[in-house]
Amino acid sequence: MAENAGNTDAAENTDVVVIGGGYAGVMAANRLTRRDDVTVTLINPRRTFVHRIRLHQLVGGSDDAVVDYREILGERVRLVADTVTRIDAAGRGVTLASGGTVRYDYLIYAVGSGSADPRVPGAAEFAYPIAGLEEAHRLRPAVDAAPATAAVTVVGAGPTGIETAAELAELGRTVTLVCGGVLGPYLHPRGRRSVARRLAKLGVTVLDGPDTKVTAVTRDAVRLSDGRELPSAVTVWTAGFGVPDLAARSGLSTDALGRLLTDETLTSVDDTRIVAAGDSAAPSGLPLRMSCQSAIPLGARAADTVLSRIAGERPSRLNELLVGQCISLGRRAGIVQAANRNDVALWFHIDGRPAARLKEIVCKGTVKYLADEARKPGSYGLHRVSGGPKRRQLLRAKRAEAAATA
Repeated sequence: MAENAGNTDAAENTDVVVIGGGYAGVMAANRLTRRDDVTVTLINPRRTFVHRIRLHQLVGGSDDAVVDYREILGERVRLVADTVTRIDAAGRGVTLASGGTVRYDYLIYAVGSGSADPRVPGAAEFAYPIAGLEEAHRLRPAVDAAPATAAVTVVGAGPTGIETAAELAELGRTVTLVCGGVLGPYLHPRGRRSVARRLAKLGVTVLDGPDTKVTAVTRDAVRLSDGRELPSAVTVWTAGFGVPDLAARSGLSTDALGRLLTDETLTSVDDTRIVAAGDSAAPSGLPLRMSCQSAIPLGARAADTVLSRIAGERPSRLNELLVGQCISLGRRAGIVQAANRNDVALWFHIDGRPAARLKEIVCKGTVKYLADEARKPGSYGLHRVSGGPKRRQLLRAKRAEAAATA
């Protein structure tokens, strides 16, 4: 173990382990190779990168939603295909499902997110989640096996639900999108109307409003809070995301959802040797929106925090910019919803074929960011673009509230 890892002149090597090979983990691992005296180990359950923003395309048959790690991972990053079952913060090591242990000087926690545990009766048994690769692989043959006229119900009207409903409807499926509230909660009303028009054109039945919460799922039906029962040969569940419980199981402080609690440098509140990134991070208890748009900059920020500590420097604080949301509506249309620096949707949006082309550029560009960082560590810089004063205002308000409560 590198006892004097903070000394730039130290002859000893610094070992950094990154848990999770998604958008945040790959960016962090690649960026860490900026220093020749840092050895990077990336631990991930599989040997291929899951391009999660294309999982709905996997279900529709237009993409396999995976990328070979050789295309996006730096040559100096050691890939271990395994699952971490426990973090030993005191001993600076992680236990693997295979039985081995990997030691570290610094750890980047980037385990990502997945499907939330559906608490609706029957949902876990009869509905198909789509947040992970294996889940999407289970869903696709179920759709293929259903008769062409069979009813397909998509539960949840966030980006994943909208994209999945549109993808299946474009294939000629009879699709009902159950919102459980508002269609596209993030969208500006103008953008929401555009999405509704496109879904209607594709033949998707949209059920929105407060009475459209799902109360039960059976093998062939979905029940709503207003008493309606919808026939459903295949039910797709996209409502909500959850995070792995690895941090909580390892005795680290987490928020209510299980995200690792950190300060504004993404450093764990329990241990300065542990840094978080991506969907599984909760900086100051104010996590960013779960998305690859957040994950990649957070991965870069986490790596910079570790590199700063190795160099004996003070890490920079989080100040991230989010610019909107891209949603595909089948292969020939989409919407690009613009937002202000506070991540609030604006009236301006792009829809139709131009939006579909932009969404495809974003999907390809996301992978390119990772590949570019692999070839030239340190080249990525969007995490340094200021997101404005809103986050600082939220932090001040939170501190004031905590002081008043105390």
